Amino acid sequence: MSHKLDRRKKYTRMVLRQSLMEILKQKPINSITIKEICEKADINRSTFYTHYASQYDLLHQIEEEIIKDMNETLASYNYSKEDEGLEMTTKLLEYVVENKEMCETLLSAHGDVTFKKRIIKHALEHTVHNLVQENQVDKELTEYISLFYVSGSMQVIETWLKNGMDKTPKAMAQMITDLANKGISGL
Repeated sequence: MSHKLDRRKKYTRMVLRQSLMEILKQKPINSITIKEICEKADINRSTFYTHYASQYDLLHQIEEEIIKDMNETLASYNYSKEDEGLEMTTKLLEYVVENKEMCETLLSAHGDVTFKKRIIKHALEHTVHNLVQENQVDKELTEYISLFYVSGSMQVIETWLKNGMDKTPKAMAQMITDLANKGISGL
């Protein structure tokens, strides 16, 4: 009995998430109503409220899941070593490919602007920690280097998404890693 309920809960949440993502392609979160989400999902409002407090809560839960996945990937590498940096970047880009539609939607103009900032913050925490430990670089300088690296990488990934992922995750990871480690002179 409880197994069936669990499956139903998972299904309901999945349908609500898919519905929100579909609507987000058309308009920003602050223009989306719970009524719209429920109609698209073919679920009544009371069911919606048993799972989420609002459309913002639903969006936040989706974002948190992505950030959790990303953190698990980042935590499993020591990317102060060049080859591990490449491997980690490739894995993250493969994750973007597997979740292409969701990533495109969440990073689009209709997505939540704080989401991108949160992704950058989490990625910075990993890179700053590793850069400081490996290179014994001054902490303040390390934060600037990390911010430059992570923000630049985010812009490159967004452009790659807009260009229909015209290069493989490995090729993009190689380019990002080369730019980060050697700058333009290394290309």
